[in-house]
Amino acid sequence: MGWSKDELEKAYENYRDAVVRATRTRDWNCYADQFTEDARYVEHAYGTMNGREAIRKWVTRTMSAFPGSRMTSFPPSWYVIDEERGWVICEVQNPMEDPGDGTEHNAPNITILHYAGDGLWSYQEDAYNPMNFLAATKRWCAHAEKCGNLPDDARAWLDRMAKMGV
Repeated sequence: MGWSKDELEKAYENYRDAVVRATRTRDWNCYADQFTEDARYVEHAYGTMNGREAIRKWVTRTMSAFPGSRMTSFPPSWYVIDEERGWVICEVQNPMEDPGDGTEHNAPNITILHYAGDGLWSYQEDAYNPMNFLAATKRWCAHAEKCGNLPDDARAWLDRMAKMGV
C-alpha cells in the first residue's frame, strides 16, 4: 500500500465527480466504474454487493426508483484520508428535491472507502440509521402531498411502507 496523499485526494475527487455526473445524468454506470472488478460494497439497508457488476446492478436499480430518484446530490460535509492505509471516510448528505414548498429533507450517512490503486476503490460501506432515512422520506412525501406534488412512485412507496407496518 502506501499511496501518496495526492493520489488518494485525486481518486476521491474523481469519485465525487462521478457521483455528481451520475446524479445529473441519472446514469450510474460511471459511478460503478469507480470500483475494482472484485470490489465489496456494504449497504446497511440493502445488504452486501460483491463485484463491480453487482454494484452496478444495485446502484442503477436503487437510484432510478423512489426515494433515490428524488435525491438531488450527495455532497460530502467533511472527509479524512488515511494515506498509510488507503482509507477515505466522509459524511455524505442525501438531500431530496424541493417537494414544492421550499422545505429541505435530508439524512446523512458515513461512507468508508478503501483505495485499491489505479484510481479504483475495492470497498465501500455506507453506515447510517435507516430509520432516519425513512423519517426524512416520509416527511418529504407529506410535504409533496400537501403541495399536490406527490408523484406516483412516492405514493406506491408509501403504500408499501404502510403494508409493511413501517
